[in-house]
Amino acid sequence: MMASAALALLLPSHRFVNSLFDDTFAGVHQLGWFDWALLIPYFSVLIVLSVYGLHRYEIIRNYFKHRKSLLDIPAKEFVRLPRVTVQLPVYNERFVIERLIEEICKMDYPHELLQIQVLDDSTDDTHLFAADLVERYRNLGYPLEYHHRTNRHGFKAGALQEGLETATGEFIAIFDADFVPPHDFLMRTIHHFTDPKVGVVQTRWSYLNRNYNLLTEVEAMMLDGHFILEHGARSRAGLFFNFNGTAGIMRRAMIDDAGGWQHDTLTEDSDLSYRAQLKGWRFVYMPGLDCPSELPVEMHGFQVQQSRWAKGLTQVACKLSRQIWNAEIPWRVKIEALLHLTPNLTYPLMIVVSALMLPVMIVRFYMGVWQMMLIDFPLIFASFWSISAFYVIAYREVHPQTWKRAFLLLPMLMAVGIGLTLINTRAVLEALFGIKTGFVRTPKFAIEGTAPAKHTPAKKSDEQYRRRSGWLPWAELAVGAYFFVMVVFAIQTLNYLAVPFLSLFVFGYLWAGATTLYQEHQDRLRWTRARKLDLQQASRY
Repeated sequence: MMASAALALLLPSHRFVNSLFDDTFAGVHQLGWFDWALLIPYFSVLIVLSVYGLHRYEIIRNYFKHRKSLLDIPAKEFVRLPRVTVQLPVYNERFVIERLIEEICKMDYPHELLQIQVLDDSTDDTHLFAADLVERYRNLGYPLEYHHRTNRHGFKAGALQEGLETATGEFIAIFDADFVPPHDFLMRTIHHFTDPKVGVVQTRWSYLNRNYNLLTEVEAMMLDGHFILEHGARSRAGLFFNFNGTAGIMRRAMIDDAGGWQHDTLTEDSDLSYRAQLKGWRFVYMPGLDCPSELPVEMHGFQVQQSRWAKGLTQVACKLSRQIWNAEIPWRVKIEALLHLTPNLTYPLMIVVSALMLPVMIVRFYMGVWQMMLIDFPLIFASFWSISAFYVIAYREVHPQTWKRAFLLLPMLMAVGIGLTLINTRAVLEALFGIKTGFVRTPKFAIEGTAPAKHTPAKKSDEQYRRRSGWLPWAELAVGAYFFVMVVFAIQTLNYLAVPFLSLFVFGYLWAGATTLYQEHQDRLRWTRARKLDLQQASRY
């Protein structure tokens, strides 16, 4: 009896395993020209995607190869400290401007050698509030200057370039409004410039609200991949890497030599970085010095930020690729630079793969399991496993004690990445076709730590800072439904190995769309309640 019961339990699993390798339909259908018209572009795109996946393995290899060659400690120090200008570009930053100015004024650097420029392009009440703050700190003896532009010509790049016209510093430190730099930032970075070839010192970002919610944890994990592995590998291997536009300090002579701040791309920092390095300037990365900053706490704010970076980096690739290719620099530097500037091309390629996936699944149903696995496994190794290894290693470098949590966050990270596909595809296509758009700021609300159980991330006056998502979440829900159909088809055709992979796409698109719609609905309710309360209070008077 026990043996028969055990056999009964094993039979379903035995059938499941057999179904995974069922070649019943292999050879029944001969592939025709239409089938090949689907398969060839599908696998061609996957091969291109795999190139960028294999590139992640190369970054990991370079990181560990040069891991011990840290550049945190300069070879020598200045006998007399040089003059430094700190630039604070601001645009409608009502909630964080006071914290920023307060922390900058705590900088450990002689006041007589320091100039602090608040470069304010605000169109809301931040303008008056910031002007009052600057005046208050000036009366206390701090070397602050306030510059307000009535136009946003050139956006952040234009503000920085105009600030240089009155800058007195030999070196320029830049901080975005949501950053809280450590007080010893200047004293720890300035001495690297004793080497006359050094043009930039970039520090690592850390995050005030990393544990605010699941989204911010994933965002931090993604950025750690950039700052720990990418910057670490490129800087130590002698490859080009980019200044990140904030939490860094630059030599004024380098900015001028490279052609100054230019505003024909949305990532003026990467543009200037590559022009400067092509001129022979050397960049230093300090992973041991971190500058806390604020992460977007809502899905659409995060998507807008990522799409701006995707479009800007692609614009830089269009602008400088030929110059990089023709430059008299080593081939490995050229190839790495081009791979660095073009990874966002994978987003429109993912759209192509998504559109072809269902018809290709139908065609591949007749190819046979072993033939499919022979193709799939190398592609999975080059793409899926490279992403997993990349971000798990980065997480472990930052959190060695709790690094196993990275495996729990990994599915969410991939889902969030998938949720960026539509908005970043639009951004990349706009860059490729030369469509100009304005600089869209990322909302910041001075949020730190973790979220209370029923926390609303911003004040009632934040409505003007929120950008509506429009058609995007509805399109994400539609694409998520399309992938759900593919999951059903995969189950019906016994293609169980594809189900976990396809389910990530379902979850990624549906989560992105549903989260955005829910957050905007909550914003409207909160705003309506606030308006009603204001009207009630006004009626009492």
